[in-house]
Amino acid sequence: MTAPAPGSSPESPFPVRAVATRVKGWIDRLGSVWVEGQLTQINLRPGVRTVFMVLRDPAADMSLTVTCTPEMVAAAPVKLIEGTQVVVCGKPNFYTARGTFSLRLSEIRAVGIGELLARIERLRKLLDAEGLFDPRLKRPLPFLPATIGLITGRASAAEHDVTSVAGARWPAVNFAVRNTAVQGPTAVAQIVEALRELDADAGVEVIVLARGGGSVEDLLPFSDETLCRAIAACRTPVVSAVGHEPDNPLCDLVADLRAATPTDAAKRIVPDAAAEQALVDDLRRRSAQAVRNWVIREDRVLTQLRGRPVLADPLRALTERGDEVRRALSAVRRDVIRLIDVQTERVGHLSARLATLGPAATLARGYAVVQTVGATTQVLRSVEDAPAGTQLRIRVTDGAITATSEGPNDGH
Repeated sequence: MTAPAPGSSPESPFPVRAVATRVKGWIDRLGSVWVEGQLTQINLRPGVRTVFMVLRDPAADMSLTVTCTPEMVAAAPVKLIEGTQVVVCGKPNFYTARGTFSLRLSEIRAVGIGELLARIERLRKLLDAEGLFDPRLKRPLPFLPATIGLITGRASAAEHDVTSVAGARWPAVNFAVRNTAVQGPTAVAQIVEALRELDADAGVEVIVLARGGGSVEDLLPFSDETLCRAIAACRTPVVSAVGHEPDNPLCDLVADLRAATPTDAAKRIVPDAAAEQALVDDLRRRSAQAVRNWVIREDRVLTQLRGRPVLADPLRALTERGDEVRRALSAVRRDVIRLIDVQTERVGHLSARLATLGPAATLARGYAVVQTVGATTQVLRSVEDAPAGTQLRIRVTDGAITATSEGPNDGH
């Protein structure tokens, strides 16, 4: 049976030295590389031939240990201090004795101002293309925030300016202060953490990111992509108060409001109590005057209305109409009486004519109306209608009598 290869099973493990030697061999084959970052933890001791430093990525929580000679540090194009942005050339190295990885530097170059500004400009165009600077995304600030979140350096002039000016303008204002580094390699991580903490606090209504002036290198954290995206992700309005002219850090463009200085931020966030009281007094005076003017105007209107004839003598129209009604009634009565008289006279004429033409007048002149009496009553018009024995009814002017027919009288 074939023996297992070394390191492939618990029965044939590698010794530590073998693993360390192999790792060193793999790393040695990488060759030299150029790396950019911020220097931190510079450990330069007198008499020591090796300088240990940490090269940190400002946009991520990652770092590398780098080493070089003291002469290289002394001959560097810029003074190497905490937060210096550099580009270095080094060869990866794995120390088998301690099992540590480092980058042995062979050259150190400073990142020039022009290059920094060019990188910031490229990042600005990228964020602008993504819409992070869109004015429509800017959130309005509350009129009178109960609590203001303040991110600034510890015991800094910016903190004093914001708190003192805001307190003088509105004494009841409250602050939730978060002190962080505002320059150097740790600034971005601390500011982003403070920003997320204040944004999660429901009592904080606006967040101020404040720092005084400084060089382009000092203000690099405020143009960091991670910080800009953290500001854009905040639900709470953010005010950028980084006092630097004429070049503005990118956080000014992402923030909901850009203030020229920390003092300007305090003035724009918190209203002036004295000015607001003066405004209220002026509005009260103007409203009172407006009410008085309205009352005077309406009083004049009422006076004009009372002076009109219809209100000066409100019954005049009724009186005039009453006379017209009485005249109309009188005319109607005259017309009705005249119509009655005319119709009465006409009725009289018709009655006279009717009396003249009626049977009563004929009977009064001696004539009589003879009717047969029987099953049917009819006027006797011929002698043949009344044979002998026919019962007759004879009507004269003052009544009627009955008779019996004896038949026709041939002798007339």
